[in-house]
Amino acid sequence: MMMALGQFVFSVETAPYQDFQQQMGWQHPSNNRIGRRPARQFLGPDDETITLAGLLVPELTGGDVTVDRLRNMGDAGAAYVLIEGTGRYYGLFVIEGLSLTRTLFFQDGKARRIEFSLKLTRVDDEAEALIGPGLVEDGLA
Repeated sequence: MMMALGQFVFSVETAPYQDFQQQMGWQHPSNNRIGRRPARQFLGPDDETITLAGLLVPELTGGDVTVDRLRNMGDAGAAYVLIEGTGRYYGLFVIEGLSLTRTLFFQDGKARRIEFSLKLTRVDDEAEALIGPGLVEDGLA
């Protein structure tokens, strides 16, 4: 297992990703001041997104069934726990986007190659409060 998003397991058999991109931000809005640089105030964390990109080869790895399962999870609009195969907890994420590129087709039109990119956004501030302070930061939750 490479990673699990809820009950969906990313592995060589289902959806092996080759790229893992994580973006984090912090909010520092500014107020203009006369004759001085704008004053900034730290408000806390901004959005955190993770993008998983990979290649499905239906003859060897997941294919349309895998794509349909991820699409159904996105359609549900639910938040899913994201955990790495090492046990590292990332938090609760929603699926914001799924991008597919199909190439190299069989005679019946089925793709031999499906490139995917899955965009996840973290939504778990309230859930972390239930887990307990410090556990998430320490990687223990």
